[in-house]
Amino acid sequence: MPDNNLEDFIRRNRAGFEEKGPGAHVWKALEKQLKDQQTPKVVSLLKRHWLKAAAVLVLVVNSVMIYQFLQLRKQQQNLGTLAPELQEAKMYYTSQIEEKLQDISKYPPEALGLDSAARKELELRNDTWQMLEKELQQNPGNERIRSAMIRYYQMKLDLLDRILEELRAKQPDIKTLKDHEREI
Repeated sequence: MPDNNLEDFIRRNRAGFEEKGPGAHVWKALEKQLKDQQTPKVVSLLKRHWLKAAAVLVLVVNSVMIYQFLQLRKQQQNLGTLAPELQEAKMYYTSQIEEKLQDISKYPPEALGLDSAARKELELRNDTWQMLEKELQQNPGNERIRSAMIRYYQMKLDLLDRILEELRAKQPDIKTLKDHEREI
């Protein structure tokens, strides 16, 4: 029964329930007032604190950069102080290898008989060298890495000597720096 009374009440007063609310212009005006009230607060907060936020950001970025610079410098000092004999050997072998590579480059590419992968492997700073250099930077005190680096230089130098000997045997008419030194 109570459901019937409620339904009767709704049917009798249906027109009262369907009264028109405020028009669309009222809602638009209300939304505009709300937007106008919120915007100044946000903008004024940003105006007040943006300089502080920028200063903090600059400080953080500078701190990170200084830290990374100091770490890099520390690593470089460790390499120089821990392995001065390696630095000496590196300079010697590098100059010898560069000299041999220059001599080889005087020969025509077809005389070398090497494909592009083999030519890339002849370069001083190839993938093996980069891997050893990276390992040495990560573990500057490791004697095995130092030995491997020196052995790499020795093997590279031996390989280049053999290639030059074969090239000189095939084409003796091309003069290299060593040949000129012998003539003088």
